[in-house]
Amino acid sequence: MMRLTAVCLAGITAFSAAACGNKGDIRNNLLNHEEEEQRVVNLFSPMEKTDPDAENIARTAFDKTVILAEERLGMKVVYRTYTAEDYRDKTYDDICLDRVRSNMDDMYLLNPDVTMKLAEEGQLMDLSGLENAKNLRDVVRMANVVDGKLVAIPQEVVAYGLFINKDMFDQYDLELPKTPEEFLECCRVFKEHGIETPVGANRWWLETFVLAQAYADMYNGGDPDGEIAALNSGERRYSDYMRPGFEFLKTMIDLGYIDAEKAYVSEAIEGEGADFLAGKTPIVMAYWGAANADTAYGDTDFQMEVIGFPSSHGQMPVLSMTGFGIGAEAEHAEDAMEILDALISDEALQVYAETNRVISPSKNVEVECIDALKPLNDRIQENAYVLATNAGMKLEQWGNTCLIVRKLLEGAAVEECMAEFDRLQEETIRQDRE
Repeated sequence: MMRLTAVCLAGITAFSAAACGNKGDIRNNLLNHEEEEQRVVNLFSPMEKTDPDAENIARTAFDKTVILAEERLGMKVVYRTYTAEDYRDKTYDDICLDRVRSNMDDMYLLNPDVTMKLAEEGQLMDLSGLENAKNLRDVVRMANVVDGKLVAIPQEVVAYGLFINKDMFDQYDLELPKTPEEFLECCRVFKEHGIETPVGANRWWLETFVLAQAYADMYNGGDPDGEIAALNSGERRYSDYMRPGFEFLKTMIDLGYIDAEKAYVSEAIEGEGADFLAGKTPIVMAYWGAANADTAYGDTDFQMEVIGFPSSHGQMPVLSMTGFGIGAEAEHAEDAMEILDALISDEALQVYAETNRVISPSKNVEVECIDALKPLNDRIQENAYVLATNAGMKLEQWGNTCLIVRKLLEGAAVEECMAEFDRLQEETIRQDRE
C-alpha cells in the first residue's frame, strides 16, 4: 500500500482564530455560513503522490476534471484522503469499508473487491441512470456491475502488457510471441545466447501471465456472465482456470527464464528496470503508463514495443480498474451523483485522458498513444482483453493470484497453489451463504 499524503487545514484555522481573538470568531462564523450556503461533496480517496516535491500527473489530471465539474455545477468537492500514518495497520481497503458503512463521506475511490463487498451489502448506489454512463465501454460495465447494478465508474482503464526490447528480438531473428509455446521458445533462444535471465520479474505482476491464460477463452468468445456465475456458485473451480498459467510460470522458473528468488523480493520496476534499460533483459511486464513516464520506461536507448501476454487467443492485454462509487446513504448522495456524472462526461474524460495519455472508460474518447504502445492498443481496439479485476467475481482475482504466485516463487508445487485456490473459493462461498 502506498504511503499517502493529505493536506490538513484544521491547525491553520485554529491558529488564526487564536491570534485574532473576537475577529477570528466573526471570520469563522462567516466561513461557516458560506459553507452552509455552498453545496459540498466529500470525496475519500488515496493520494497518488508519495513524494511531496514530485510532479504528480495523475493527481493533476483528476484535479482538472474536478475543477471542471465544480465550475459547471456550482459545487465544492472536499478531498478526504487516506494517510498510512493515520490508520497504522489498517489498509486503504479496510478504511474504505469502514467509512462507507458508517456514511462518513459521499463518494469513494474503490478497489474491485471492496466494490463487490459493499455492493452486495447494498451500501452503494446504482449509477446506471447517470446520463454519461451510456458512453461507457462494455469492458467497464462488465468489470463494475454487481447483481445487475453499475456500482462504480473509473476515469481510466489500466492495461498491462509485456515491454519488449525489439532490438534484442531482431538481433536473434525472433518474432514477437503470441502463444505460451512461442514465448518459451524465445526465452530458450535468449538463454542459449548468453542472456542470463530473459524475463525480468517482480513480486507484484507475474500474475498477469496467469490471468491472461486463465481467462482468454472466457472473455474472448466465451460466456463471461455464465462462467462467472458458475465460479461464484462453486459449479466451476478457479483452479481449473488457473492451472495452465501456473504450470507455465513453473516451467519458466525451472528453466531459469525467471529468477524466482530475485522476483520474490523485487519491487515493481525498481527490481528489474535497470537491467531492462541496460539491454541485459529483453522482457519485462508493466502497465500502460510506464511507457509514457521518463522515470519508468518512457526514455529507452532501444526500440521498445508493448504487446499483450501470450495466450490461446494471441497477445492478450490484461486490464484492471478502480472506480468511483457513491454511498447509498451518503448525506449528499444526489449532489455526488451530479459530480460523478460531470467527471465521466466526455469533456472531462477527454481532459483526463489527454493529461495522463491513458485509455478512457468512454467509447467516445480516444487519445493518440505513443508508437511503443500501438501493438497493445491495437489489441484493445479489437476488443481483445482479459479482466484482472472484476467486481462480479466473489473471489477477488488480482491480489489473491499475486499472493499465490508468490508461493510458487517460494518453491510451492503447482498442486499446492491449486489447492489454495480451492480453499479460498470454498471459504468465499461459505461466507456468502452465511
